[in-house]
Amino acid sequence: MADLSNHEAVYATDEYGRPFIILREQGKKTRSHGIEAIKSHILAARTVANIVRTSLGPRGLDKILISPDGEITVTNDGATILGQMEVEHQIAKLLVQLSKSQDDEIGDGTTGVVVLAGALLEQSQELLDRGLHPMRIADGFERACSVAVDHLDSISDRVEYTNDNKQNLFKAAMTSLGSKIVSKAQEKFAEIAVDAVLTVADMERRDVPFDLIKVDGK
Repeated sequence: MADLSNHEAVYATDEYGRPFIILREQGKKTRSHGIEAIKSHILAARTVANIVRTSLGPRGLDKILISPDGEITVTNDGATILGQMEVEHQIAKLLVQLSKSQDDEIGDGTTGVVVLAGALLEQSQELLDRGLHPMRIADGFERACSVAVDHLDSISDRVEYTNDNKQNLFKAAMTSLGSKIVSKAQEKFAEIAVDAVLTVADMERRDVPFDLIKVDGK
């Protein structure tokens, strides 16, 4: 067999005389590390965020997803889009898990959390280019989060409601349905959602066990 040391590819034959080509690939691969590895991870995560960015908000665009067996899904829901994507990169998979966690815990904002994470990573890359250490950047984000939460607490209002006066809850549900595919019938769906939540809500613990709410379909 020919020597691969000075060649990118080598022509060879097997014991039956059948030709094949040996590509020198493994020898060319190098493991990235340090800042370059971090930037590579940021790029992968930002790519995922950019995919769902255009589906955010009332004017967001729907995505057409086609599964391997030919099933077509039209949606602008971040969790649905990311859940059906075949993401291989481990860091990009974290954004998929982030969207799923948001969907399981809150039930809304699945696109927003991914877009926000992508924006923070974009700013992180600029800070890395300025020479800041990744740990200092992460510490800065922790402090900024604390400041943001304190500010939100200072400007927040308590929304009162009763089983007889559900108008405020109805308005909140209407807002969250404004960007969904059911927006043309959002009043009806908002009423259904509010009634379902109040039926299973634990007012003392301020918790809603969403797993008790089922959607029956044909």
